[in-house]
Amino acid sequence: MPFATAHTVSLHGAVGHLIDVQTDVSPGQVGVTVVGRADTTINEARDRCRMAIINSHLDWPATRRITILLSPADLLKRGTHFDLAVAVSVLAAAGTVPAASLADTALVGELTLDGNLRSVSGVLPMVLAAAERGIRAVFVPEPQATEAAMVPDMSVIGVRSLAQVVAILRDEEVPYAEPVAPLSGARLLAWRGQERLEELDLADLLGVDDARYAVEVAAAGGHHLLLSGPKGSGKTSLAERVPGILPDLTPDESLELSAISSLAGTLDPAAGMLTRPPFAAPHHDASKASIVGGGSGAVRPGEVSRAHGGVLFLDEFPLFRSDVIEALRQPLESGDVTIARRDESVTLPARGMVVLACNPCPCGDYSGDVRFNRCTCREVQRRDYRNKVTGPVADRVDIVRHLPPLRRHDALADTEAPESSAQVRQRVTAARARQAERYDGESWRLNGHAPGPVLRERWPLTKAGQRAVDEQLYDGRLSRRGATRVHRLSWTVADLRRLDRPGLDEVETALRLRTGEPLLLQMLERVS
Repeated sequence: MPFATAHTVSLHGAVGHLIDVQTDVSPGQVGVTVVGRADTTINEARDRCRMAIINSHLDWPATRRITILLSPADLLKRGTHFDLAVAVSVLAAAGTVPAASLADTALVGELTLDGNLRSVSGVLPMVLAAAERGIRAVFVPEPQATEAAMVPDMSVIGVRSLAQVVAILRDEEVPYAEPVAPLSGARLLAWRGQERLEELDLADLLGVDDARYAVEVAAAGGHHLLLSGPKGSGKTSLAERVPGILPDLTPDESLELSAISSLAGTLDPAAGMLTRPPFAAPHHDASKASIVGGGSGAVRPGEVSRAHGGVLFLDEFPLFRSDVIEALRQPLESGDVTIARRDESVTLPARGMVVLACNPCPCGDYSGDVRFNRCTCREVQRRDYRNKVTGPVADRVDIVRHLPPLRRHDALADTEAPESSAQVRQRVTAARARQAERYDGESWRLNGHAPGPVLRERWPLTKAGQRAVDEQLYDGRLSRRGATRVHRLSWTVADLRRLDRPGLDEVETALRLRTGEPLLLQMLERVS
């Protein structure tokens, strides 16, 4: 009985499942039946594939009963990228294509009615998932061959049409076809977003040594950071300079981030793999789905996932909607975000630094010093504004810094020029290298991601340092979560100072970073 199997991939968030497209062409009532929990786009593929095959001058088994099974049958499947695998499996079952040529091969692409291919989003995570399941060759639309080739040890064939795929599988001369257009969602306008950040340097900022050191510690250990202060005190300027002190992404991080960008449809294959940490700064009017992920139909990564390995900056944080603020609890705590629906549950990575910035009041002019207080807000407005950042969310932030307005003597107090971003990046890179060596073989890379119980068991503080943390804990000034974050910060401070283990001085520095107390002058000394 004519039967053939082709392979493709179904994406559920950042997880890919290898799908067997099994087709049976046999005598019976003429028709095409698709089974295996296919959504509307895949059911519509019956007509697209039939016309694509006919217009490619190939034989459609019009007098036969065609049954197409998408296996495993209990997995929900959606997307137009199933088209190529469905069409080829029908041709193989009908004897037009050798069924044996489909072994260890996956096919990804959307078909048009004339048999040409169209680009689809998510090619990189699809190919990654296929490689893990033993697939050694993959057919993709030609513009996305470079993207698929990012996966090591994978044979990538970029094609333009169904006729070209059939010719390659039959070992025949490949016919000409019109070039495939890139994704319709590709960036059409050049803008200065990322390029503008490359022009910013920490050396531009004067009189904020305390906050500069906090930003350095946050970057070195991957810690979350809250910056508060009146308008114009330098919160946004500091946050925008964080990517400049982060080292390049490791090969694993680069592949992870490129896969997320491919899933979101924002990866530019011509630019290759992403090598620099991303920076995302959504407006405070952004929806919950745009921040944490979701949307109708397939789940798409939100800004917190697209900033994986980089920085997510939420300026004017109290102005974000309450559901967005509360939804950040999970990514702040665990480094991932789970979106649960009736038919599926999708988990996306979100291990980036989250930098929050807020004013002391809605107008941004409030100051505890009556000499500089120009606030026009009522007390109830200030209280409601501050209460938007709830305790559970604030407790998940590692470092808190309060920036006072810049005074004349603050800028003049700098006896030497501030360090540049390149100088700070060298220390951050060295600190991260120490963490990579310490956590070799673990599932995390940075101090900010290390589990508290494992830290206490394998990398404990000194007795004096632990006693200082316990005093704050039992006095109610720290929660248990806060104590864990102080432990992590202590190791990061020690890594920046090139110490084998944090002592009392490092713990006291971490406590001040955590509680928002000003740092002492000796704590700001850097190791050259």
